[in-house]
Amino acid sequence: MGRWPTGSRERLQRAALTLFVEKGFDQTSVADISSRAGVTERTFYRQFGEKREVLFDGGKSLELAITEHLSTSPAEERPLEAAEHALVHAATEFFSDRLPFARQRQSVIDANPELQERELLKMASLVDAIRDSLESRDTPDIAARLAAEMAVAAFKVAFGSWIDPANDLSLADLIRTCLDEMRDVAAH
Repeated sequence: MGRWPTGSRERLQRAALTLFVEKGFDQTSVADISSRAGVTERTFYRQFGEKREVLFDGGKSLELAITEHLSTSPAEERPLEAAEHALVHAATEFFSDRLPFARQRQSVIDANPELQERELLKMASLVDAIRDSLESRDTPDIAARLAAEMAVAAFKVAFGSWIDPANDLSLADLIRTCLDEMRDVAAH
């Protein structure tokens, strides 16, 4: 079995996102996406299980990058610091050149309650993955859960700020800023 044509996945993502913005998520069919991308529906389904996957495709890769970074972090690093470094690493690796895509993607998600629910599930999965990684470093359960929840909360706020058209900071810088603010809030 041969490999898929280079770039067909990316073409499908771009086509889908464009159509989701133009027509709406629910009004866009797989046939529409495939046609716009210049591929068959069969190619679409070999790349993505369904049209929602176009928007959530990178979630597991992001989660894996974060947990792998956590697994190699120094043992003396406090749980929240380790989670912060892992998120900053992932933000730099995954998001540095994806701002236009992220803005469009979020606008599609914000317009569809079903997609909002899926995004919440993705964030919950990320919390669980970070918690599990911290626990594997012998972090006590409550500390691991709190650090994971705090880190993902900061990530969500940072992401929202990053996609704001008025923003000129990197996602990594915004994650650091949000976690610093969180520490300040907790200290008072």
